[in-house]
Amino acid sequence: MEAEHIYESAKKLCKPYHITKGKDFKLKQIDPADTGDIPGEDKPKAKEELAKGIKALSALQDVLYADDCYSLLLIFQAMDAAGKDGAIKHVMSGVNPQGCQVASFKTPTSVDLNHDYLWRCNQLLPERGRIGIFNRSYYEEVLIVKVHQEFLKSQRIPPDLVDNDIWENRYEEIRNFEKYLTQNGTIILKFFLHVSKKEQKSRFLERIDTPEKNWKFSSGDLKERAYWDNYMDAYEQMIRNTATKKAPWYVVPADNKWYTRLVVAAAIIHTLDSLNLAYPKVDKQKLDDLEEARKILMAE
Repeated sequence: MEAEHIYESAKKLCKPYHITKGKDFKLKQIDPADTGDIPGEDKPKAKEELAKGIKALSALQDVLYADDCYSLLLIFQAMDAAGKDGAIKHVMSGVNPQGCQVASFKTPTSVDLNHDYLWRCNQLLPERGRIGIFNRSYYEEVLIVKVHQEFLKSQRIPPDLVDNDIWENRYEEIRNFEKYLTQNGTIILKFFLHVSKKEQKSRFLERIDTPEKNWKFSSGDLKERAYWDNYMDAYEQMIRNTATKKAPWYVVPADNKWYTRLVVAAAIIHTLDSLNLAYPKVDKQKLDDLEEARKILMAE
């Protein structure tokens, strides 16, 4: 009964942020400070629920691995200091490392730039039975590259292909790529951690004022903050053009880290639970072999 309660609670918790049709989506529909039905002062209760969720996720991941049919790809996109690393660390803390693959995508290397923009991510897709986590992804190609279009020059795309349709073309290419993956057994969940500009400022100042967190701050983060409105428009267009039923976006309120982690865990739990995963059934020959092994062991 407790497991059933967790799965139903997970479905209810993540539903308001689940975007499958993005045509009319606006970022202002989601409040970055939202905490749903959980009062902000009830963080201990939220942590207790997250602990239960992590336990449920661990069990589901074990069956996913044994089932060896589906793979799960989790994509995290956000502005700097929105909490991607923390969400990944806390939500996946109970998952068996053997069944999880994490990839962080930073500035493309010279090797990356000698290929198409999907190439480097394609190399790191999760195997069947495993969970793959992309900390940033090919979506950077319609985010930072769209905001800083001078980056297109380093990609050495033939000039006649860099036209007014390039962003619409990329949205279509990404939709087709994700459709291909889902039709081959990869379940895709995409998370945009929606932090407010005010909260980002607070977290930047904390990184500056706390010696143990100085290493987290980069002057580049501050430069990108100056393009805040451009990024918000790019994120909104990204979600509008790439949210589908098979590869949905979750626009997760990120001003309260404890709530962000709870929603992310809920979305993953709900999705895995809906797959009706099961441990492989063994045939009669296998059962006979097991019984024979039991006899041998008991006779020692």
